[in-house]
Amino acid sequence: MTAKVIDGKAFAAGVRAQVAAHVTRLKEENGIQPGLAVVLVGEDPASKVYVKNKHASTIEVGMASFEHRRDASISEAELLALIDQLNADPKVHGILVQLPLPGHLNSELVINRIDPAKDVDGFHISNVGLLGTGQKSMVPCTPLGCLMMLRDHHGKLAGLNAVVVGRSNIVGKPMAQLLLGDSCTVTIAHSWTKDLAEVCKRADILVAAVGRPEMITGEMVRPGATVIDVGINRIERDGKAKLVGDVHYESAAAVAGAITPVPGGVGPMTIACLLANTLTACCRANGLAEPEGLTA
Repeated sequence: MTAKVIDGKAFAAGVRAQVAAHVTRLKEENGIQPGLAVVLVGEDPASKVYVKNKHASTIEVGMASFEHRRDASISEAELLALIDQLNADPKVHGILVQLPLPGHLNSELVINRIDPAKDVDGFHISNVGLLGTGQKSMVPCTPLGCLMMLRDHHGKLAGLNAVVVGRSNIVGKPMAQLLLGDSCTVTIAHSWTKDLAEVCKRADILVAAVGRPEMITGEMVRPGATVIDVGINRIERDGKAKLVGDVHYESAAAVAGAITPVPGGVGPMTIACLLANTLTACCRANGLAEPEGLTA
């Protein structure tokens, strides 16, 4: 058996095209342009690349992009004042503060200062609580992207056994909540789980989001299972730098029914879902119907 490859790059292109079509309609029918504000503090190289990509994608789908770059020495009060300003700006429908922040800034305080309705990362404590109780919320982008790909591959997810390996607030926990919302039977596992391989082998859907290179091997995958690899790890192999996931791709692909590659799987969906969330936030702010197929 060779697993079907779930092409996240192609899927994300489709999501961006859907978003662009909705944005065009909003402009033509309602005179509204969704706007995304991104706040970047400091000179972290990876963060600068992410922000550059987000800006390009925002413009590509016809949204307004507002970039706010601040020096790493910015005080907490100044950063909170900027967020207050963006909260009050009607042209801004989504606010994203690029993490990590410099050590002297309290990330939780900063994130929770964002208006929950504009929190397109889905990290605000109010959105976490709404998601956890099955209410309408802003959903973290990476788990939302995983859910979209799973729905596309399986159709209905109800009744399937899902195992999420990883318990982070950004991916693991919200992924489990989303799968519960689609009526899966969900197990959250992690590096301390006893008999992790046996737990994983029970999964119809196996989501690896543990942050350890190639930790999930083919021996841990049930034949025919769908494997979603959220991990992005830079390792050195044969003297060369290489990007690998949390899943050992070759061995897992030989057993699984479907699998996401790294790179080109979950990664491209994260920015696509950020744009989808900004569109959703704009529609909600203006009392308009939410875009079908782009929300949880």
